[in-house]
Amino acid sequence: MSSQRVRIGIVGAGANTRLRHIPGFRAISDVEITAVANRTPASTARAADELGIPHRFDDWRRLVESPDVDAVMIGTWPNLHCEATLAALEAGKHVLTEARMARNLEEARRMQAAAQSHPDLVAQVVPSPFGLECGPAVARLLNSHYLGTLREVVVIGIDDQFWDYSRPLHWRQNAEISGRNVLSLGILHETLMRWVGPPEQVYAQSTVFEALRPVPEEARDAEVEVPDSVHILARLAEGVRAIYHMSGVALFGPGKQIHMYGSRGSIRVLFRATEEVWIGHSGETEMHRIDVPAELRGRWRVEEEFIGAIRGLEPVKLNDFSTGVAYMEFTEAVALSAERNAPVSLPL
Repeated sequence: MSSQRVRIGIVGAGANTRLRHIPGFRAISDVEITAVANRTPASTARAADELGIPHRFDDWRRLVESPDVDAVMIGTWPNLHCEATLAALEAGKHVLTEARMARNLEEARRMQAAAQSHPDLVAQVVPSPFGLECGPAVARLLNSHYLGTLREVVVIGIDDQFWDYSRPLHWRQNAEISGRNVLSLGILHETLMRWVGPPEQVYAQSTVFEALRPVPEEARDAEVEVPDSVHILARLAEGVRAIYHMSGVALFGPGKQIHMYGSRGSIRVLFRATEEVWIGHSGETEMHRIDVPAELRGRWRVEEEFIGAIRGLEPVKLNDFSTGVAYMEFTEAVALSAERNAPVSLPL
C-alpha cells in the first residue's frame, strides 16, 4: 500500500494550491498531478502550462469523472466546495478540499453525510495553518497543567486588510462566494479548539463600516455583504469564558493571537512570520518567550497526511469532515447570534 500510485486532479489552481499543495504533492513518491480545471479555459491552459500538468479540462465536472484521476484537490472559493466534493465522492474519488469547508453549516453537513456514505474514500479539509508549528509545545504546556485551571481565552484577528475602502470588492466580502464565515474567525477558532474544550454558547455583534466597494470590471459599486468587524462573547466547556475580536478595518492592528489565562499561569501565542509562544507563571514578574525545541515543533504536512490516508498508512487528523463541521457550526452560530442580537447555544 505504501507505494500505491496516486493521481491528483486540481480543481482551482489558486495561490494557496500553487504555494503549498502542488509542491507538497510533488515531494511525495509515486504521486502525480495529472489534471487541472480552473474557472476559465484561458486560466486552465495557463495553469497547465506554468505548472506542467498534462491534462486540462474546461469543465471541472469532466475532471472529476476522468479515469486519469484518483483524488481531487479542491482549491476554489468556498461556493464550489460542497458541489465539487459531492461530485468527486460520487465518482469514487478521494477529496481534499481547501478551507473554508463550505459557505454554511447546511453545505458542510451535506459534505459530511456524503463522506460517511463513502467510508472507503478519504475526505479531508485543509486545516488552519495557525498553530501547526507551535501546537505540540502548547499542548505539552496544557497537559502539564501549566495554566492551572483555564479561566479565560482571548482570540484576536485584527488587521487592515479591508481598511482601504477604495480597493475593489474582495471575494471574502461577497456572501454568495464566501458564505457565513467572517475574516479569520473560522481558522483561529479551529486552532483554539485543538487546545481547549468546545463552545457552549456565543453572543455576537457585527458590523460593516464601509458599505460599498468598487467592482472595476463592471464599472459599479457593490454592497459589502460580510461583516468587517465582529465581537463575540462565548462560554466554553467547564465554564471557560472567551472573547473573540475580528476586524479587517483596524489600521496598525495587532494581527492574529490566542491568549489563554489560568489560575496559575498564562500562555500567549502570536502568529507572526514565525509562531511565538509567550508564557508566565505565578511568582514571575513578566511573561517571556520560550524557544520551542525541535522535537516539539510541528510542521505543515497536509499533503503527506492525505496521501498517507489514501494508502492506509495513517488516519486523517487535520482535518476530517467532522472537525470541519464543528467549526462551521461555530461560525454559523456567530452569524445567527449577530442577526438575532441574542445568545445562541451550541450544538445547533
